[in-house]
Amino acid sequence: MIRLGIINDTNTMKIDRKQQDILRIFLQYGRLSSSEIHQKLANSELDISLVTTKRQLTSLVNEQLISAVGSGRSRTYVISALGRIFTNIDAENYCAVEPDRRYGLNSFNFELLPSLPVEIFTREEFSTLENATENYHLRTTDLPLTIKKKELERLIIELSWKSSKIEGNTYTLLDTEKLILEHKEAPGHDKKEAIMILNHKDAFTFVHENAKEFLNLTMANLEKLHKILVNNLDVGFGLRQKPVGVLGSKYIPLDNIHQIREAVNELSLAIYKMKTPYGKALIALLGLSYIQPFEDGNKRTSRLMANALLLAHNCAPLSYRSVEENEYRSALLVFYELNSTMPFKKIFIDQYDFATKNYAVK
Repeated sequence: MIRLGIINDTNTMKIDRKQQDILRIFLQYGRLSSSEIHQKLANSELDISLVTTKRQLTSLVNEQLISAVGSGRSRTYVISALGRIFTNIDAENYCAVEPDRRYGLNSFNFELLPSLPVEIFTREEFSTLENATENYHLRTTDLPLTIKKKELERLIIELSWKSSKIEGNTYTLLDTEKLILEHKEAPGHDKKEAIMILNHKDAFTFVHENAKEFLNLTMANLEKLHKILVNNLDVGFGLRQKPVGVLGSKYIPLDNIHQIREAVNELSLAIYKMKTPYGKALIALLGLSYIQPFEDGNKRTSRLMANALLLAHNCAPLSYRSVEENEYRSALLVFYELNSTMPFKKIFIDQYDFATKNYAVK
């Protein structure tokens, strides 16, 4: 049982419907005056007075979700990195638009990582996660060794299958079980698919046996984990020195190794400052996917690093078994292009709740 005793320090920001509508307008249109915001609200379902609009803008400035530029009649407003983080986006509708016609960012936002708050979850979300952890610890206390072994095997199989499937691997869950337990490769599949799955097994085994090495994300444990995940897959080790693209997105990650290293260090600092293991895990997963520090295997590494952080802080690991792959990808694209954590935060909470009810890995 972790009962962290820090709920008073977690994010308690409440953003109502009117404010969310305003934030989404800023995401779509950029810098606007109060009268321009009022006009766009008048054209939507939410028609509010100019006085109310100005009051909402003042509140958003005070919460540091938007920034004011200039004064008097020339004053305009622009969404902040913090505002992007907490803007609620319909990921499915946003990603239904062709990449080049979407209104998101097409390059790395240097303000994003330094702007991450010390906690990403609301009080209610934190309480949900803590209650799930409490029930998990009650359910997994004093398990016989044989059950512990079986539970670990099941988690490894389901995580290795689903994480690989998210990357396009065509092994079925049954194929994966036979590969891991009986060392039998599925006929008609590329050899690299089997290697990818077995690398997942090795990576999770490593973080499970060395959990205390992952109390925070470091360059050393990050590169070690990545090396296990891409072993024998013709992928270079260490930070990449060449550009990479993101399939289905207008977002182009950093292409300078010095900037990549600095971004990883900023992410590490943000994770260190996070007040709960859930925040650490979520931001590691999103941040590594966003930075794309390696030439390949970034999202696999991000999922295993998130699990390593959870295990290091006595929380349940995620298998992602019940997540729908397109929902996962869409939520990531929203973070890449709009820097909103909201769609993926919902996935994280749902998957953590699922994990605490379905696994018994300690």
